[in-house]
Amino acid sequence: MIGMVTIVQSRGRRGWRRRIALVVGGAALVLVLVVAGGAVWVLWPAGPRPLFQLPVKCGETWQLGTYPGHGDYDVDFFPMKGPAWGQPVLASFAGKVVAAGVSGSLGGRTPDNPKGARGSGGGYWVKIDHGGRWSTQYLHLLEPPMVQSGQRVTQGQQLGKVGSTGDSGAPHLHYEQRRGLMKVETYFNGGPSGITTDDREYTITVKSNNCP
Repeated sequence: MIGMVTIVQSRGRRGWRRRIALVVGGAALVLVLVVAGGAVWVLWPAGPRPLFQLPVKCGETWQLGTYPGHGDYDVDFFPMKGPAWGQPVLASFAGKVVAAGVSGSLGGRTPDNPKGARGSGGGYWVKIDHGGRWSTQYLHLLEPPMVQSGQRVTQGQQLGKVGSTGDSGAPHLHYEQRRGLMKVETYFNGGPSGITTDDREYTITVKSNNCP
């Protein structure tokens, strides 16, 4: 009897070890597949750059700028005429909305209270996937976006209005173009904006060709 008990216990331990080995092996395989899939996604080349236009009305001239600490390739938009508050923000190219809502906290800055409490992050914002691993982002909008996640938008369609929600010191549009996970220099109407590093403060003026 003692011998039989010993054999049964030995077999039980071997079976338990096999089950542990299978579980560990399966988990390792899943991890390898996830890492490999992530690497493929990161390294997969982007498609051709879309013909992005300024995210503002056709024919308008806007000031584009950056400053130290702003972030490489980040662009702030200010109108050359009229108040910034409430200016229409347009899609710079057609695509699918993948985010539309609040990033961070809104704060309390409004046209009636421009010195209100400063928020955090991008405030009201929109992100659009343009295909080919290209996307654009529109931050600090005045009000909740006029579009919602999952919605298809056309070039020139209004997404919201210029405001100062989130971490913003004055009403403006913070705009980004991204290739995959990386921010890149903004191009408008087929040409580079010239706004690259944030090592100094500088501005340019550009006329919008975001026309029907």
